[in-house]
Amino acid sequence: MPENLYDELFRMRDEWRQRISKAVKIVKGKNLQWEINRHGKMKWYLHPALTDRAIRSLMIFVQEIPPLSRTGKQKHQGGLVHYIIEGRGYTVLNGVKHEWEEGDFLVLPTLPNGVEYQHFNTDPNRTVLLIAAQSNLFDALGVDMGSGFEQLEDAPEYEASTK
Repeated sequence: MPENLYDELFRMRDEWRQRISKAVKIVKGKNLQWEINRHGKMKWYLHPALTDRAIRSLMIFVQEIPPLSRTGKQKHQGGLVHYIIEGRGYTVLNGVKHEWEEGDFLVLPTLPNGVEYQHFNTDPNRTVLLIAAQSNLFDALGVDMGSGFEQLEDAPEYEASTK
């Protein structure tokens, strides 16, 4: 432990400078692995657990939703922004259906009690591809971010992969 907390700031600065000098500054999607998790099929560009990245202030992922399928249903604080790269469908947000298509942005509001949401692909032939970004406030507020983080329903592809 340093002699005082002020000196600790300099130690932390030096440690950060060392880490950032070796950090990944370009994350290439072609080098990332897809995962099937409770929310669906996702590829992570930035995530709080990926400590080799140059920044940790964002969480960014891409997600695929197969034809006529859906994501898992989640509850969390909100503040998640989605851009629909390909496909069409809808999102049920706090019980209200919101339709979207390729080129649209979907913004989940930040609410004191959080939001419940689930995405649906309505196209029988095309996969939905979306990218999502959220501020990484987990270090400051915890993963619950004041309103809870829960998986309320699993994606069908995850359920199939666990059988």
